[in-house]
Amino acid sequence: MQVRAVAEALKQMIEYDKTGFVPLYVAGEQLGYVNQQWLQRLHSDFPTLFHYEQGALHALRSADDFASRSQLLAAAANAWRDAGWLNGWRNEKFMAYFQDGTPCFEMERAAFRPLGLTSRAVHLNGLTRMPDGEIHMWIGKRSPFKDVAPNRLDNLMGGGIAAGETLQIALEREGWEEAGIPASKLELLPPQSLLFAERPVIRGLHREWLHVFDVWLNQNEIPVNQDGEVEAHILMPLAEVEQHIINGQFMSDAALVCIDCLSRLGYWQDDELQVTEVLNHIRYPAGADVAIR
Repeated sequence: MQVRAVAEALKQMIEYDKTGFVPLYVAGEQLGYVNQQWLQRLHSDFPTLFHYEQGALHALRSADDFASRSQLLAAAANAWRDAGWLNGWRNEKFMAYFQDGTPCFEMERAAFRPLGLTSRAVHLNGLTRMPDGEIHMWIGKRSPFKDVAPNRLDNLMGGGIAAGETLQIALEREGWEEAGIPASKLELLPPQSLLFAERPVIRGLHREWLHVFDVWLNQNEIPVNQDGEVEAHILMPLAEVEQHIINGQFMSDAALVCIDCLSRLGYWQDDELQVTEVLNHIRYPAGADVAIR
């Protein structure tokens, strides 16, 4: 076990220089952050929607309902795409929420990171107990053709919650698409953790609530990808998972979910505190109100 190296890797995943970002207020409430490049673009090229004032970027003060906010931002996102500012366009919308949990607007998911908006995702750990009692973990290897993080290691399943989806629907949809897990295996799973992932990315700032679940699979239950996004699923001993985390072979969010799972399984035993002291900066009770941050 290499608990100190894992704790250091975890620190690298969650710590970053925040001075390059300014707060984004939408309809009078802070919902995101933008970097200097996007601040200049939005303030200069979209003055009817965005204006900079007293160290913050403000948007849509005059749009007072969900539909009008969504419509205006959809038109803006289309313009950013046509200008070549956005990549990875998915024709899939995420939902942005006010701090009280009510929906503020929906928007193309490719535009969430430039605005530093908080999205939501479901992640599923696949666990199997071997005949000798040792626990192994199912790890997905992403397709080499993926636009984001090709060939990187991932959880058994991980995917964004689309606008209009419930947590349960997203879990069942992604569980089938990425791993061929039937809905009947997932419909009564209790959430295990809630993690907040935040880090700079090329597009802007990644901010996402990760709703984490565990599913226990028998040795004859073999995950099978259905949508071409996962090249293979590999059943790994926990020590191998740990080493891949240290080596940086996992996607960042998947690494957080794996570390959380190893922690909950008591993998590091008496040295657990070295990891949990760092992990607790981003870990919240399962089922907590996602408007808390």
